[in-house]
Amino acid sequence: MRILLAPMEGVVDHHMRRTLNSVTTESSSTKAIDSCVTEFIRVTDHLLPTRVFMRSCPELWENHSFPVHVQLLGSNPEALALNARKVAKLGAPAVDLNFGCPAKTVNKNRGGACLLDDTALLEKIVSTVRNSVPPQTPVSVKIRLGYENRKSYLRNATAIERAGANELVVHARSKADGYRPPAYWHYIKDIQRELSIPVIANGEIWSVSDYEKCRDLSGCEDIMLGRGLLAQPDLAFAIKAKISGQQYTPLAWANIAKYLYQFYLDTCHAYPAKYRGNRVKQWLHYLQRNYTQAEQLFTDIKQTRDGDVLDRRLKQELHSGF
Repeated sequence: MRILLAPMEGVVDHHMRRTLNSVTTESSSTKAIDSCVTEFIRVTDHLLPTRVFMRSCPELWENHSFPVHVQLLGSNPEALALNARKVAKLGAPAVDLNFGCPAKTVNKNRGGACLLDDTALLEKIVSTVRNSVPPQTPVSVKIRLGYENRKSYLRNATAIERAGANELVVHARSKADGYRPPAYWHYIKDIQRELSIPVIANGEIWSVSDYEKCRDLSGCEDIMLGRGLLAQPDLAFAIKAKISGQQYTPLAWANIAKYLYQFYLDTCHAYPAKYRGNRVKQWLHYLQRNYTQAEQLFTDIKQTRDGDVLDRRLKQELHSGF
C-alpha cells in the first residue's frame, strides 16, 4: 500500500514536506511517506515563469529522497496543459490537477471544487493535460465527492479515467461538507468498482483504526494523509506496521520536539520577523490533538515573536524529555 502526503494550502509547503519526510523510527529503516504533492499553483491563461515552480517546489532542483508531484489549479485547459508540459520538462515525477479545493476565493475564480459541477470541462482539462505531457509522466487528479452535494462523484470519476488520468485521489466529502466529520468513505467504494486506475482515499484519517475503517468502507489500500499526519507525525509508520503485523511503539514527545525544533530553524528566517514562530504555532495546533505537551508549549509561546524567546523555549522542550 502507499501513503501520500496531502497538499494542504498554507500548511504543507516544502519546509513541512522536508520535516515530515525526515521522521524516522527505530523499528523501520524505510520511509513511510511514499510521495508528496505541492500546494496548488494557480494557472490562469498564460505560461508561468520558472521561478513560480521553483518557489512552490524547490525539490525539483534539490537532492531529496521523496518524490513530489506538482499540483496545478485552474479552469483553462490549454493554459493548464502548457504549464503541465513545462513542469514535466523541469523534471516533476508527476503532474497533479486540483478539483478539490473548497476555498471561496478559489471557487469564485473558477478553480478547485466548483469544477465538479462541470463534468465536461473537467474531462477536457484532464484530457488536454494528459495529451500535453510525455507518456511516462503520470497525471493524477484530486476531487471531492461534489460541490454543493454528493451527486456528481461517480460521473466525474469515470470522466477523469476516460480522459486518461493515471490515478485519482478522492476526498470523501463535498465542498459543502467542508472539513466537518464524518468523511463519507463508502462513496469511494462505488468509484473503486467502476474504475480500473488506482483510487486513493483521503479525509478524516487520524489513527490506525480510522485507516482500517476507511479501507473497509472505501475498498482502498492506498490513502492520502493531511491533518492526521500533522497531528501524529509517525502515523504513516504506525499504519504500515499494523498492515505488516508488526508491533509499533509510537514516538515519544521528546522525539517529536526534535522535529519541531528543526522545523522552527528551517522556517524562522523564511518569513519577516513579525511572523516569526507562526509556522511552529500552526503545527502545534495540530499536535495538541495527541500530545499534551504541545498544548502547554503553544500556551507558552503563542503571544511572542521574539526569536530569542522562541529559540530558548523550544530548546527547553527539546531537552526536557532526555
